[in-house]
Amino acid sequence: MLSVQNTDTPVTFSPELKAKFADVVSRYPAGKQKSALLPVLHLVQAEYGWVSAPAMDAVAEYLSIQSIEVYEVASFYTMYFLKPQGKYMLEVCRTGPCEIVGATPIMEHIEQQLGVKEGDVTEDGLFSWRGVECLAACGFGPVLQIGPEYTFYENLTKESVDTLISDLRRKAGN
Repeated sequence: MLSVQNTDTPVTFSPELKAKFADVVSRYPAGKQKSALLPVLHLVQAEYGWVSAPAMDAVAEYLSIQSIEVYEVASFYTMYFLKPQGKYMLEVCRTGPCEIVGATPIMEHIEQQLGVKEGDVTEDGLFSWRGVECLAACGFGPVLQIGPEYTFYENLTKESVDTLISDLRRKAGN
């Protein structure tokens, strides 16, 4: 899944990916293909692991819209990654309720355990992490979700985070 796109080389989407785009675009009225932008960006990210500028340019060309329209959307929504990420993205809720019950110490522990700052990728390419806004599990904080499946983990402790990271490493074969 994760492949690093050269940020200077134009992207050419596979026929299979273009077929998925066509299916999405077909759900909208003729001339309203821009409405497919969000799901098309999701497909690109699922294919490459992130959305590079050349990929955004290719999406714009495919949808017959301006590149800036794609950049505006991709940079507005935090669900799109504009640089390579680890295979597992750990996203820790950092809003009020989770913060009160220990989100910051959990994020500090994740940084220590993984050995990378927020937004960076571990040397083995397995992990990235970041603080995010509300994950809608306020009664169960601190909470985190892991993409790309978006599995939730609640009532986090340093020990449960260590177990989670070990389990993910084992799952990945490391």
